[in-house]
Amino acid sequence: MQGYIHQLESFGCADGPGSRFIIFFSGCPLRCKYCHNPDTWKMTDGKLYSVDELLNEAESCRGYWGPKGGITVSGGEPLFQIDFLIELFTEAKKRNINTCIDTSGAPFTKEGQWFEKFQKLMSVTDILLMDIKHINEDEHIKLTGQSGKNIREMFAYLDEIKKPIWIRHVLVPGITDNDEYLTQTRDFIRTLHNVERVEILPYHGLGAMKYKTLGIDYELQDLESPTLERVNNAKQILEIEKYDGWKK
Repeated sequence: MQGYIHQLESFGCADGPGSRFIIFFSGCPLRCKYCHNPDTWKMTDGKLYSVDELLNEAESCRGYWGPKGGITVSGGEPLFQIDFLIELFTEAKKRNINTCIDTSGAPFTKEGQWFEKFQKLMSVTDILLMDIKHINEDEHIKLTGQSGKNIREMFAYLDEIKKPIWIRHVLVPGITDNDEYLTQTRDFIRTLHNVERVEILPYHGLGAMKYKTLGIDYELQDLESPTLERVNNAKQILEIEKYDGWKK
């Protein structure tokens, strides 16, 4: 089996515990207005790799991982290629490699064969990094083009099986940087018992040039990054200081 891969990063220090080898999958069902990797949207734009090719390259960097490092799959959306991801992580566990998924949760469903595959995937997954794109359903659809109901179901399922997660929330002025929405996001996080870390990711427009190159309109072209004051306000509302039990 082969998977479509956008790019590889040999040394990531912000995408899971320890130092990570990051595999960026191609293909994503969402169209987030602030996405800085629109070049990952189309799956077949990626390069085909086998499981052994990826893991052999990852293990060439193993000396830098430390006791908590490993591989992180990101994207794009790695769950978009779930069959390949299962094979990748199954082989990774045979090699005693720590496994992490950075995902929006967009493909998640508890229906049929896909959910059976997801359960198998979770048996070889150590931790997940998950976005809360927007807590309000209508605003979620405006921001991403899709409903967030199934994503919230995925959060609930991961809590049910006690799978550790880190939560990331992009702070976008005029969209997610809203005290009411931040409070609702905090209340949602409080319902979960498997959260090890919560992060605020301030919006930036560094991906705008990619849109121009690809001939895609970038709706947030003139939007500024949030101020430090607003970032600190979001951190306070989301009670980020509570989630300090993790160790890099």
